[in-house]
Amino acid sequence: METSKVQAYMEQEQAQRAMLESLLNRLSDLNAIGAALSSERDIHRLLENILTAAKKITNADAGTLYLVDAERQVLTFEILHNDSLNIRMGGTSGNPIPFYPIALYHDGVPNLAMVVSYSVLRGETVNIPDAYIAAGFDFSGTKKFDAKTGYHSRSFLAVPMRNHDHEIIGVLQLINALDEKTGGVKQFSKDDQQLLESLGSQAAIALSNRRLIQQLEELFESLINLINTAIDDKSPYTGGHCARVPALTMMLAEAANLSKLGSLGDFNLTDKDRYELKIAGLLHDCGKITTPVHVVDKSTKLQTIFDRIALIDTRFEVLKRDAEIAMLRGAQSEQAFAAFVRQLDEDREFLRRCNIGSEKMQDADVARVQQIAKYPWRNTRGEDADFLSAEEVENLTIRAGTLTAAEREIINHHINVTIKMLEALPWPNHLKNVPEYAGGHHERMDGKGYPRGLTREQMSIQARVMGIADIFEALTAKDRPYKEGKTLTESLQILGKFKENGHIDPELFDVFIRDKVYLTYARQFLKPEQIDEVDEGKIPGYTP
Repeated sequence: METSKVQAYMEQEQAQRAMLESLLNRLSDLNAIGAALSSERDIHRLLENILTAAKKITNADAGTLYLVDAERQVLTFEILHNDSLNIRMGGTSGNPIPFYPIALYHDGVPNLAMVVSYSVLRGETVNIPDAYIAAGFDFSGTKKFDAKTGYHSRSFLAVPMRNHDHEIIGVLQLINALDEKTGGVKQFSKDDQQLLESLGSQAAIALSNRRLIQQLEELFESLINLINTAIDDKSPYTGGHCARVPALTMMLAEAANLSKLGSLGDFNLTDKDRYELKIAGLLHDCGKITTPVHVVDKSTKLQTIFDRIALIDTRFEVLKRDAEIAMLRGAQSEQAFAAFVRQLDEDREFLRRCNIGSEKMQDADVARVQQIAKYPWRNTRGEDADFLSAEEVENLTIRAGTLTAAEREIINHHINVTIKMLEALPWPNHLKNVPEYAGGHHERMDGKGYPRGLTREQMSIQARVMGIADIFEALTAKDRPYKEGKTLTESLQILGKFKENGHIDPELFDVFIRDKVYLTYARQFLKPEQIDEVDEGKIPGYTP
């Protein structure tokens, strides 16, 4: 008799020890789950992890996670798992959940007939041993599901997800607790309930925090877009650039991420890295908000607030008038007058062509402008003066483009302003490289860029990626005031020469061509007539 008592006592003690060990293991799992939930950035994966964790710590066969839509006053199906039926819906599964949301109210009356809506409205856990004999709830939908699938939904456990503000943001519903030894369905235990309530609270806090971070990120990006909109409002040309460069930057970065070429073999982008580079791309020209609009939009050499070529046209008309008066007074013959007028008309047309800036000026053209500048005429004050001012001569003799050296300096200064603005911000750790990425897109691999004269070795791969994206966008841009967008072939010819002269990163250039990043970008952003057939074998600096 004594032996049997001792045996029974030992078995009881062993069972209690096993239960305690199991509970401790589940508590340990709960702590690990909480830490994992707090580090997950993706909302869909976070929701999946919550449901997976809930099923694991309670050994449940199935479960659904619902979120509260306060505006519509409904519970929406977010994640649905059923192991026995091998069902995965919602989240990252790619399978939509075909069920209608569950109303929290019917004509203003609380919907207490459904387990999950009751749990949310009452803020209580609902633990049901057997749905087929339980009273007080409507399980007609459950029974129809069982009849259709052959499943038998028995035990239910619904726990409201309450965050740190005591707001219920969702509900976890688990179905069919499984006995670890027999595999049979049993009721969810008190320990199951307490563990799930703890998980529900952790999950709600993690989800609320993730939503808050997401909202702050959206607000931050909206503020960035606000800055770019302000730049766009000043200059529509810059605004398009601010949108396209980030897109091309991410295309090339993803291609580089897959490449094993040279130093790119160790280049691996995480989701954090992608977001950081995206933000840098959006902000790479934020300093242009301070650039004078008449410089940014200078479409002709004489343009400031308006194109001053019209003033010079007027001066030509004044010279013609004075010559005509001289002829009528007998101081000049009609033939000499006609020849002089023809010369003035030719000179006027010549200056108009020079003003456009579409062709590179030759030495003879510069000399002709300087000669025209010396035509004598009387200015508005009645004083003898040169036909063109020194400032007008400087502009009209710009060798290429429409900007003087001083104006180019003003344009280039935007990168200094960009760096100054970005370095002044208190960036969190996951965005701390934004100033370096955004501030390096005008540097060159040979150290001849600006503003800091960095070499390739001193720059991150991300900054080098942005440098190529910035140049290629500028070459192909169809909305610049001073030029038409170049074709792919023309742009890649120029970009290839940039590789050869040490301007851009050679490995990234090869990825840009080999993976046809240029074509992916072109199909999204360029006009059809710009997308010509590219012979990659003829691109300078590239070997197919």
